[in-house]
Amino acid sequence: MQVRKAVIPVAGLGTRFLPASKAIPKEMLTIVDRPTIQYIVEEVVASGIDQIILVTSEGKSAIENHFDYNFELDTILKEKNKMDLCEQVCNVANLIDIVSVRQKKPLGLGHAIWTTRNVIGNEPFLVLLGDDLVQSKVPCCQQMLNLYGEVHESIVAIQHVPKNETHQYGVVEGTALRDRVYQVERLIEKPPPGTTDSDMAIIGRYLLKPDIFELLEKTTPGHGGEIQLTDALLALAKRRPMYAYEFEGTRYDAGDKLGYLKAIIAFALQHPVLATEFRRHIKEVAADL
Repeated sequence: MQVRKAVIPVAGLGTRFLPASKAIPKEMLTIVDRPTIQYIVEEVVASGIDQIILVTSEGKSAIENHFDYNFELDTILKEKNKMDLCEQVCNVANLIDIVSVRQKKPLGLGHAIWTTRNVIGNEPFLVLLGDDLVQSKVPCCQQMLNLYGEVHESIVAIQHVPKNETHQYGVVEGTALRDRVYQVERLIEKPPPGTTDSDMAIIGRYLLKPDIFELLEKTTPGHGGEIQLTDALLALAKRRPMYAYEFEGTRYDAGDKLGYLKAIIAFALQHPVLATEFRRHIKEVAADL
């Protein structure tokens, strides 16, 4: 069955980015000239997906508004003959069909995904976390869809991380099938140091079979007292094959302050207008260090 829908959970409080995220959703903090969430949505669009389901919470209306049509702004830009800006703003509103589902209680990522069950139905779907930006020639989602076309089973995106950082991630243990593709044998959410030899960390991209909803409904709170997606994925991997895919590209954790700064530099260096002057500035700054 074709993958037509993508879920983007944006209901979190953004505590890693306080105080900036106190009044502004962290997904709306800008990377160069657009909010972080727009890069995530553009990856989905570039991968040929038809619909996005945002999982939101109180105080997140700015995200929905960003992708809505703004008649007043459209009129003002046209009156001032700023047609390029007007086109850019209108294009954002027309990127893709977006619906919202409210997560009423902060019960974790697993619960956030479970709230979309009635919108997703009995279809495979993508999940993209709003913190993770992936810079790559082929969109990360498209890479996963290409693999799904072969295996027709759930896939988690992974990257190798230093062993002393594995406790910060969900970790996959598995068997290499070929370059970048692994059969999943076990998943552990934020394993304590020394409890796994694997360095394969799950990043914020998943392609899931709809069976996950039944398992999420049965999943009890785990690490941090939340309903962990990783726990449900482990149950799913025991039921049917699951694969881990080491994506091609560079991932930036834009929900972390240092990762956010790295993302700004990386995307600025590829900006069609600003890149040349920004690269010159970076060289001048580096020379003074």
